Amino acid sequence: MNTLTINEKFFREHATEGGFCIDATAGNGHDTAALCALVGERGRVLAFDVQPKAVENTKKRLAELGFDGIGEVVLDSHANMAAYAEPGTADLIVFNLGWLPGGDHSVYTRADSTIAAINAALELLKEGGAISISIYYGGRNGYDERDSVLDYLKTVDNTRFTVLKTEFFNRTGDVPISVFILKTT
Repeated sequence: MNTLTINEKFFREHATEGGFCIDATAGNGHDTAALCALVGERGRVLAFDVQPKAVENTKKRLAELGFDGIGEVVLDSHANMAAYAEPGTADLIVFNLGWLPGGDHSVYTRADSTIAAINAALELLKEGGAISISIYYGGRNGYDERDSVLDYLKTVDNTRFTVLKTEFFNRTGDVPISVFILKTT
């Protein structure tokens, strides 16, 4: 079991037919495509990335899979997602923090924009909605984003949200951390 298999299970529980999901970090489009498959033709997926190559890769993947009518890919920071969606409308919002696989590792998510994006995502969630955050760290992006995001998540209103942090406790190295947020009210 790894971060990807855990996330896939979580996606299946929260992205439903006809739903609305956001991929806050489109990357190469794997999660965007998975969300499109789950919401189906009646659903909608909005994906963000700041790298033109990531937007291009994601659009290409969606077109190849026939999901280009379901998924929309935007060249913009995930911190601006509230400009593209109404509060209380998202079923699931997905983040993969770190850098674009196969891309320029000098470009990666940063704590300030990620925390702003998570804050926006909390307001975009509908009641019963969820957020999945995979924190990849180490290497060039170091530990600042990981530490800042985890510190921020401790401050999320526990009367409205449940925040679960999972770790692979018996693995070594910079093992990804998965965080799941559930909107309770």
